[in-house]
Amino acid sequence: MADETFDVIVIGGGPVGENAADRAVKGGLSVALVERERFGGECSYWACIPSKALLRPGNALAAARRLPGVPVGERLDPAAVFQRRDYFTGRGDDSGQVEWARGAGIEPIRGRGRLTGEREVTVDGTRVLRARHAVVICTGSVPKTPPIPGLDEVPTWGSREATAGSTVPGRLAVVGGGVVGVEMAQAWARLGARVDLIVTGPRPLPRYPDFAGDAVAEGLRADGVRLHTGSGLSRASSVDGAAQLELTGGETLTADQVLVATGRRPATDDLGLEVVGLAPGKPLTVDDSGMVSEVDGEWLYAAGDVTGRALLTHQGKYAARIVGDVVAARATGKPVDTRPWGKHSSTADHYAVPQVVFTDPEVASVGLTEPEPGARQRVVDIDIAVAGSSLHADGYAGKARMIVDTERAVLVGVTFVGQDVAELLHSATVAITGEVPLDRLWHAVPSFPTISEVWLRLLEEYGL
Repeated sequence: MADETFDVIVIGGGPVGENAADRAVKGGLSVALVERERFGGECSYWACIPSKALLRPGNALAAARRLPGVPVGERLDPAAVFQRRDYFTGRGDDSGQVEWARGAGIEPIRGRGRLTGEREVTVDGTRVLRARHAVVICTGSVPKTPPIPGLDEVPTWGSREATAGSTVPGRLAVVGGGVVGVEMAQAWARLGARVDLIVTGPRPLPRYPDFAGDAVAEGLRADGVRLHTGSGLSRASSVDGAAQLELTGGETLTADQVLVATGRRPATDDLGLEVVGLAPGKPLTVDDSGMVSEVDGEWLYAAGDVTGRALLTHQGKYAARIVGDVVAARATGKPVDTRPWGKHSSTADHYAVPQVVFTDPEVASVGLTEPEPGARQRVVDIDIAVAGSSLHADGYAGKARMIVDTERAVLVGVTFVGQDVAELLHSATVAITGEVPLDRLWHAVPSFPTISEVWLRLLEEYGL
């Protein structure tokens, strides 16, 4: 068998693995990047990029309809939407990502990589790679499929099929009211499908404040999505090639396609983790430097969804940059600063994780969405009703929440809901990460007339 040695081996060639490899190379190390499918990973071909490409045309059309005097069509052209999406995904061609890796000094290796010993990875059972310093696991996550009787007998989509489809189903049932569920329900409804969204709780987006879920539910209904709240899928069966779905409340639906959007889990099933005493299928527990806590020695690291910490591409890339820097520093004998907010600590995972739900209306949140029990925190909720929002769209409706640590007088959470609020989020992320005192934040004057004026209104409502 072939036997090759690198300073670092990264398993998983998505954006997280690419960032870990890139930072390690910039730190002076040789790196092999192992990918079993497409370099560029889930986000590039099946998740973030194609889903937003599907959503944006519908959002733009809806935005135009909110303004008088703007000539718009009645509906989207699905073929044109699919063509634009395919452009952004490169139609599945990852040669550009391979070229980028080589240009960055990374050795891309295609195949299934598994741990076969300490600092040892075997690719496709034949090619043995050895690491002088570290192995970094960045294999992401995979969808969770609930054990529902008959589900395997009906036409189903996972998140990949939902973002890659090029034919609009006549009737689409979406199981799950999380981010993937609501985004894809709205995207396909606007492309022409009749959509039923099955939600177990009283509203979608249960991890967000109630006002966020209620606003998104209203937006979905406006697009013709039928919401089945307080429900769930209890049984599925195939009838004349379609899916007959029995809901927990006794209702029956018929769908041509069923999208199962019931969450994700770390992709650790087939990595050879048992060789180092870890359980396959479980998240890899890491410290804030990215080092796997349950393995002796400073050689096994992980970043991204595979750790179960913050299942978001941008947060995984952040952790990966830190891992790459940590490995390079330890390999070259440089000091490692793992203090909170230090160069080698992914502290933001605990306090300042930003996320946007790209529905219409959008939901943008960072830090806490609800106050912590027993903590000295104050919640300020207001409508987004400023000159900027009124000019942005007729009948603009939005909400804003900030959560303040009253002992330190700093922000610990911000949530915005409304059309086009995603671009407000980074200002909140900076304020929370930088622990900007409210009396200093008061001097950050928002431009007029923009939706950012909501910052002034939030601080005024707080009493400044």
